[in-house]
Amino acid sequence: MHGEFPLKNWDGKMYCNETDATLTFRANEIRGFLAAYTFTLVTEGRLNIVYNGQELTLLPDDLYIYSPGLPVTIIAASENYHGICLLADEHVTIESPTVHDLVNIAYSPLVQLHEPKLTLPHDTALQLAAKMREINGYLHSNHIYKEKILNMLYAVFLLDLQNAQTQAITQRSVSQRVEEIFRDFIRLLPDHFAEHHDIAFYATSLHISPVYLSRVVRQVTNRTVIDYINQMLLMEASFLLRTSSLSIAQIADRLHFADPASFSKFFSRLKGVSPRDYKKMT
Repeated sequence: MHGEFPLKNWDGKMYCNETDATLTFRANEIRGFLAAYTFTLVTEGRLNIVYNGQELTLLPDDLYIYSPGLPVTIIAASENYHGICLLADEHVTIESPTVHDLVNIAYSPLVQLHEPKLTLPHDTALQLAAKMREINGYLHSNHIYKEKILNMLYAVFLLDLQNAQTQAITQRSVSQRVEEIFRDFIRLLPDHFAEHHDIAFYATSLHISPVYLSRVVRQVTNRTVIDYINQMLLMEASFLLRTSSLSIAQIADRLHFADPASFSKFFSRLKGVSPRDYKKMT
């Protein structure tokens, strides 16, 4: 978001590379927040980071998912640490029709609906590693359809990740009823998040109380209903600021904020930059 990217081979769109203990600390050289979606898969050793004020320990088969606008610092890495890191520029991501459609699917990893760390079954981790290495291969190729292939591979990677997240949730010890309520809530979100920012609407639609819906979402994902709504709003706002000619006031109205000032305060708090400044970056 600010300054230059500290690694080579970054074309401003997509980057993928194998990383080790020495290389990973170069991420701390980035000034401000990283305006890219980042996926780091640990293949060996240990990595310790502070993500949005929360310390996380990443071990083999752990996948760490970063969404733009949140502070992150690498604090420790074992000598044998090895991982694969995939970055996709925020603007490129939200401008891709395929990927933008994924954003509006309930389990999309891009809107950070789940924990930033996902522990994968070993076979799944190997599959995602293979996809990341394939992306890396095309990044260094002279293929005449390189950009189109990379967009498709990125979409396939996200679908595989979405599937892994879904499997992780269904394997948790929750009752079938709780899982059904959660899935029904998720299905409502894409059609209603812009107009309804309140828990009561979704609870009423599901014929349960707001307290019970909050309990279900917290039990399944350890996040809140408002987290889900806010992240969907943030992603859609970023998309509109980046790709449309709508004014900030018109976007605020489309997303049913009380006024432009309320929208600007919301966006700045979650994104770390004002809508006006974000629009100037495009």
